[in-house]
Amino acid sequence: MSSEARIGWIEREAELAVVRQCELAGVARATFYGRGASGEQSEEDLLLCRLMDEEYTRRPFYGSRRMVVFLGRLGYVANRKRVQRLMRHMGLAGMAPGPSTSVGHPEQAVYPYLLRGVEASRPDQVWSTDITYIQLLRGFVYLVAIIDWYSRRVLGWRISNSLDTSFCVDCLEDALALHGKPEIFNSDQGSQFTSATFTGMLKGAGIAISMDGRGRALDNIFVERLWRSLKHEDVYLKGYGTVAELTHGLAEYFAFYNGERPHQSLGYRTPNAVYADGNGGGASIPDHFGGTRGERPPPLRCAGRSPRVTTGQRCSAATEGIDAA
Repeated sequence: MSSEARIGWIEREAELAVVRQCELAGVARATFYGRGASGEQSEEDLLLCRLMDEEYTRRPFYGSRRMVVFLGRLGYVANRKRVQRLMRHMGLAGMAPGPSTSVGHPEQAVYPYLLRGVEASRPDQVWSTDITYIQLLRGFVYLVAIIDWYSRRVLGWRISNSLDTSFCVDCLEDALALHGKPEIFNSDQGSQFTSATFTGMLKGAGIAISMDGRGRALDNIFVERLWRSLKHEDVYLKGYGTVAELTHGLAEYFAFYNGERPHQSLGYRTPNAVYADGNGGGASIPDHFGGTRGERPPPLRCAGRSPRVTTGQRCSAATEGIDAA
C-alpha cells in the first residue's frame, strides 16, 4: 500500500496521539507533518497566520521573536519554532535576513542592486515586483504584482496557491505584453525571481536586472506600501472566502488604485494619469553608503513631499509615510 494511502489514515483530531498513529501506519512523523504543512492548515494556525499578517503589515521589521511576544500579549501561546514555521509558510521575514519568500536557490545567479541613489524621473524607467501572502476564510494564496516606480501604477498581478515560479513569469509576461518594457527591473533575491526562466525573459528583452540587498526593506519600499494599502483598504475589510471572490475583489481594487484613488505622493493625482502624461511622479532610494563618512544620508524622497529626517536604514514602510503608496 502506498505511503499516501497510509498517511490518509492519520487524523489530527483523533483520540489516539498523532505520534502513535504514525507508528501504527508505518509513516515517519516528519513525512506526515511535512505533508500537512503544504496542505490545509489547522484552524488555530490559520488564526495565528491572520494575526501575524496584520501585524507584519503594520510593522514589517518584526521577526519571529517579536511575533512570539505579540501573540503572547493577545493570549496565544506559540513557541518561536512554530512562529518561524508559519512565517516561512506565509513568506514573511523581518528586516534582518531570515527565511522568507526571498530565499534564493544556491545555483541561481543573484544580481547587484542598481537603484541606490537613482532618481526615477519618467514612466517605465524602473519596474519592481514582490510577493505577499493573503489569507482566505479557509486557506490562503500568494499574490505577485509589478509596479512602475515613477507613477506607482500596478502593471500586472497574479495569484497562486504555491510559491512556484510560473505565476511570477506569467505576471511578467503579461506586463511586458501590455506596457512595453522598463530600463531596470527590481526584485528581491527569491528563487522565483532568480530562476533562469524569469531572468532569461528580462535579459532577452534587454532589461537591466536589479536585486534587493538581503534584509533591506527600503530597497523595495514602493511595493511594500502597495501591500499595506491593499490589505488595510480592501483585504482586511472584506475577508474574502474563496479564490474566485478574491480574484474579483483584487481586479476591482487595482482598477480603483490605478484609476480613482488619489495618491498624496503624486500630488493627489492617480497612477494612471501620471503614467500617461509623465508628470507629477518620481521616486528615489537614498545612497546610504556613497556619502562622506559620518555624513547623515538623505531621507527617501517622493514627489510633492518635503524630505524628512529618518532614523537610518532600518526603518519600515510604516514610518516612511503610508499615504505615499
